[in-house]
Amino acid sequence: MIQSVICQQLGIQYPLFQGGMAWVADGQLAAAVSNGGGLGLIGAGNAPADYVREQIGVVRSLTDKPFGVNIMLLSPFADEVAQAAADEKVPVITTGAGNPSKYMEQWKNAGCQVIPVVASTAMAKLMQRVGADAVIAEGCESGGHVGELTTMCLVPQIADVTDLPVIAAGGIVDGRGVAAVLMLGACAVQVGTRFLTATECNIHRNYKDKVLKAGDRATVVTGHRLGHPVRSLKTPFARKYTAAEYSQMSNEELDELGTGVLRLAVQEGDIENGCFLAGQVAAMVNREQPAAEIIREMMEEAEPILKGAPKWVV
Repeated sequence: MIQSVICQQLGIQYPLFQGGMAWVADGQLAAAVSNGGGLGLIGAGNAPADYVREQIGVVRSLTDKPFGVNIMLLSPFADEVAQAAADEKVPVITTGAGNPSKYMEQWKNAGCQVIPVVASTAMAKLMQRVGADAVIAEGCESGGHVGELTTMCLVPQIADVTDLPVIAAGGIVDGRGVAAVLMLGACAVQVGTRFLTATECNIHRNYKDKVLKAGDRATVVTGHRLGHPVRSLKTPFARKYTAAEYSQMSNEELDELGTGVLRLAVQEGDIENGCFLAGQVAAMVNREQPAAEIIREMMEEAEPILKGAPKWVV
């Protein structure tokens, strides 16, 4: 069985995190992943603290395994969600879309392990200085908010500049991806897109079908103009937003155009107006499975690949 330092550090069976996908990663999915031996995450997204507390309660009613909450720092509710996570003594907090430094003392005093998402070496070094327990190096292949560097380039550079455990994210969907990033210096993986079709994932049927039908060029990145690029499936909304981004529309109007569109995809399956976030590996997701089966399959695929590595060395 593949084990790493992060397994002992967090008390999980497999070195695999489930992505904290906003409006997608609820308490039921997080609990299923944790029960399957990984680290399940609740995605706080733009939700208020009451929603996050409710989902924490769901997780704790379904599992006694470690779990976490992902806090999007751009959220208008970030301060109250950060406090809720501390009050609830959430075992693991991951962060995205910003710098979590101002919350570190608060979370550490509550006994939380803090693992920020980083997209540059500078941010990785800063997170080590302010007391992070590990970092997630997320390449631009991932769905949702993305940086500029690919996973292949980012992970080894992050591993070179920090002593913290590195979790690789972006473009990882099977055992081959797991094996590859372990060779690049990561000690674990974070997987988002594949869990969109987990049987415990409560997204709309239309969303799952779009992922299952995706081709290799099915995604597009929008939002560069506002400084917060996002990867999603190509849809009527994505085309409309791309056109608006290169029009004379004001930044305020452009921001308003993107408000609430993820919820339309997740909850209503709105093909015309919803934004269906997914990574470049969506084309490799071809069936629905329980979360535990996904985790076990990825780990079982990776092990023989890693054991077979010597055949390439003369």
